[in-house]
Amino acid sequence: MKFLSKLLATLFLLAAIMGGAIWWWLQAPLSLAAPSVELSIEAGASPREVAQAWVNAGVQADGRLLYEWFRWSGQARLIRAGSYEIHQGVTPRDLLAKMVRGDEVLEQLRLIEGWTFAQVRAALAKAPALKQSTAGLSEAQLMALLGAPEQAAEGRFFPDTYAYSRGVSDLTVLKRAHKAMQKRLDAAWAGRSEGLPLKNQDQALILASIVEKETGAAADRGMVAAVFINRLRLGMPLQTDPTVIYGLGAAFDGNLRKRDLQTDTPFNTYTRGGLPPTPIAMPGNASLLAALHPARSRALYFVARGDGSSEFSDDLAAHNRAVNKFQRGK
Repeated sequence: MKFLSKLLATLFLLAAIMGGAIWWWLQAPLSLAAPSVELSIEAGASPREVAQAWVNAGVQADGRLLYEWFRWSGQARLIRAGSYEIHQGVTPRDLLAKMVRGDEVLEQLRLIEGWTFAQVRAALAKAPALKQSTAGLSEAQLMALLGAPEQAAEGRFFPDTYAYSRGVSDLTVLKRAHKAMQKRLDAAWAGRSEGLPLKNQDQALILASIVEKETGAAADRGMVAAVFINRLRLGMPLQTDPTVIYGLGAAFDGNLRKRDLQTDTPFNTYTRGGLPPTPIAMPGNASLLAALHPARSRALYFVARGDGSSEFSDDLAAHNRAVNKFQRGK
């Protein structure tokens, strides 16, 4: 009996020591090979693979011990795929909690109102830790992958800031931006004002892109839209410079000349009536709403005042006076 009692006491002591050692290890900072260690966990990776991947990445610990902690905690199957970064001072508890929360390191890509699709692709190419999977695709191939083969890429992506995990595909980001634009366009079209000379959502998006490029001051957006809506109603040419510039493409050197206005392209709204065939840029939500809820006005003309705002006129005579005043200083 004495022997059994001593044995049990010894086992209890050893268990207590082991438990204390485990508790201490869980609270103690892990040794790292660098001030910070990064790891991307792929979907479907097993807890054992995750533990060993951290060791391979620079966590100086026994991978088997990390795995046993993940398994013993009961949370091993809750570990989320993603990109993670840990720093000096992180404990085994902290490490597991970060992965269970999905506390990833996220990068950001900002798409700006008024950008062309060429500018979007340039931003994607420079985005940090973004997998480049669409760089070699034509616009038609890319739009087919997005499930919209009939659409031109121009103007079809919503300008916003998109957070993404490191190593994610650029196509994933584009899918989100494309879906966001369609959602905004659907909502704006559903609530549009009555009697607009726009046949469908595509025309609304085209007009919104022109409003985006033509608006200098946000307060003028509704009036800018009204001018173009009024011209469409009357069958007047839109005569908007940004469409001409877009049609010139790489030939535009920053200086719009009279001969450029006379050079016919599908986007030259001086030589061709109606809307151009596609948007010319990405409109923001404010421009979408302005195109579909223009100000109530009879204005047919506007000219820049020089301070970002515009002077609007109902007839050509008033417009010419405004041009003399604000452009020629007369």
